[in-house]
Amino acid sequence: MTDLDRRSSRAGRVREPYQVTVRRLADAQKHAARGAPAYSRFVNRRLGRLLAAWAYGRGLTPNQVTGLSALATFAGIALLATVSPSFGLGAAVTALLVLGYALDSADGQVARLTGTGSPAGEWLDHMVDATKVVTLPIALAVGLYRFDVVSIGWLALPLVHAVVGSVLFFGMILTEQLRRARGTVPLAPAAGRAAWLRSVLVIPTDYGVLCWSFLLLGVPVAFVAVYGFVVVATGLFTCAAAVKWYRELSSTGDAE
Repeated sequence: MTDLDRRSSRAGRVREPYQVTVRRLADAQKHAARGAPAYSRFVNRRLGRLLAAWAYGRGLTPNQVTGLSALATFAGIALLATVSPSFGLGAAVTALLVLGYALDSADGQVARLTGTGSPAGEWLDHMVDATKVVTLPIALAVGLYRFDVVSIGWLALPLVHAVVGSVLFFGMILTEQLRRARGTVPLAPAAGRAAWLRSVLVIPTDYGVLCWSFLLLGVPVAFVAVYGFVVVATGLFTCAAAVKWYRELSSTGDAE
């Protein structure tokens, strides 16, 4: 049990000042996942911290926060498939996806504050993530096709993205579980210049960057260019990560 968990347990559900909660969360996250993509590390984690403090102050459970995340995310995804692309749509979709992503970070922080984390909560969180990874590019493809925004050949981009995103998400979760089973730790650098450099290099694969790319929906040519770059970068990253993960797990002597 961490110091944050112990203090939360002693405090019970007594309401504390919002800024106090924010500071406690910030202290607990100082050394967490320093090799994470830059947006997730420097922006989304902080947005999630603010939302977690808000949710904690109102007595929301981690699963309720996950539900709010799903509501915002899938509302944005539904708009992609049902509304004609424009700057207004891009702003609405971006706002909903960014909010959903920040809440996705907040649910785990609320679990730490309340000491109510559970396998069921982790399962729910992953199920929501797995669903959005597939439905977002499919909804985009449907919207682009319905409103004849691009030539039909470009629809391959979101379809490829759906496949690549699913494979990457599954690979990350499976590798994490296998690491836990073997009692090993991730090989990504935890601190120093290498961690900072890795955070910057993987920016194109960051889900947060994808969320913000929808601001360009009012200019289809620009959006397709940026979105295509994200898809290609994610595909290359997935291939490189798969090789790395396989070699790492093979080194345990258990691979066939």
